[in-house]
Amino acid sequence: MALGDAWQVTQMNYHEKEQLMEIRVTDMPALWRQEKCPHCGCQTVRGYDHAPERRWRHLNVCQIQAEIVCALPRGECLGCAKVYTVRAPWEGRSRGLTQEFEAFALTLMREMPVKKAGEILGETDQKLWRMLFAHVDAAWKDLSWENVVWVGADEMNRKKGHNYLTVFVDLQAKRVLLAVEGKDASVWERFTEELGKHNGHPQAITQIAIDMSPAYKKGVREHFGNATVVFDKFHVVSQVVQAVDEVRRLEARTDSQARSELTRTSWLWRKNPETWTAKEGDRWTQLKDKPLVTGLAYAMRLQLQRAYDAPTAAQARARFEAWCHWVRTEAAALAVGWLEPMRKAADMVERHLDGILAHWQQGLTTAFMEGLNSLFSAVKRRARGYRSSEYQTAMLYFVAGKLEIPYYAK
Repeated sequence: MALGDAWQVTQMNYHEKEQLMEIRVTDMPALWRQEKCPHCGCQTVRGYDHAPERRWRHLNVCQIQAEIVCALPRGECLGCAKVYTVRAPWEGRSRGLTQEFEAFALTLMREMPVKKAGEILGETDQKLWRMLFAHVDAAWKDLSWENVVWVGADEMNRKKGHNYLTVFVDLQAKRVLLAVEGKDASVWERFTEELGKHNGHPQAITQIAIDMSPAYKKGVREHFGNATVVFDKFHVVSQVVQAVDEVRRLEARTDSQARSELTRTSWLWRKNPETWTAKEGDRWTQLKDKPLVTGLAYAMRLQLQRAYDAPTAAQARARFEAWCHWVRTEAAALAVGWLEPMRKAADMVERHLDGILAHWQQGLTTAFMEGLNSLFSAVKRRARGYRSSEYQTAMLYFVAGKLEIPYYAK
């Protein structure tokens, strides 16, 4: 901690009973040659008196808790005649913490739940949350969005039930911009307002990646009419994965032989072959030659994913159209309606094909959005025990907003 020539450490006391290292600091005459009045900016400030002693938690010294103790000087401005208390240069954004302590605490909070960080530091988690809010709020308000042109939006389930945050991300800079409660069209109005406050403009947004939600489509249409809508791969494939699971449940419910073969296989059909466990791979070996409609639906899903490997939009269109035709043909040929969920998925792909193909036409990559689910899980772990949206939003900005934290800019 560099104090310069305006402050001086005058004493260091170790209190064995309290296991505390006390660092006493006092001001020096050079302070008044440097000090500017916070009210009028004049540099004609002289010493007036001293405020009562205060304490600041500092970094430990040899694993012993350390505190800075200082009676801060008060200055009198000869320009505006106001008297004020000089701010300690080591003070962080939270009362009673030094900047160095805050920086260390924030480092821990990036890696573990806040409550655990508090246990390690010997501070309450509430105090650490107040510090985090102070840094995040200041850094986020000063953030510029003037270069934001590619935006993605996705919903985050905050807790059990219908409690959602809509999260807006900058797909080029790969950072979270804004989190808003709800998932209806009104969240886009809020995003538009914040865009203006951060030096951005709706007409500067050229591409927006969303799921197929009617509310999201309505919000984009009303507020970002110049933007091309891109339906990202993650949500398209997710809907087809869900359709495969519906096929599995239909088949198991209406065919006793299939029921015995499909028991405890739900995760097998939700995953890609390369992510199967050894046990799941063995189970697939047992099932692959069985005449299961679920197996056919799973093959359809994998074929849809391969369509995304097409190098051009024209080739991708041909693959998606061929896939839709194949699914409908197989569904029509099947006497029972087990493939009906897949037929509906094909209808969904066909209805949104232009938005799906915009990925190739515009060059937009939505890879960052595909990782948002794991990011949401990490955020909820770090904010464990605090269920209000303010805590999860602050942690989301902290871990994924690419904010300048610790943030001490004026």
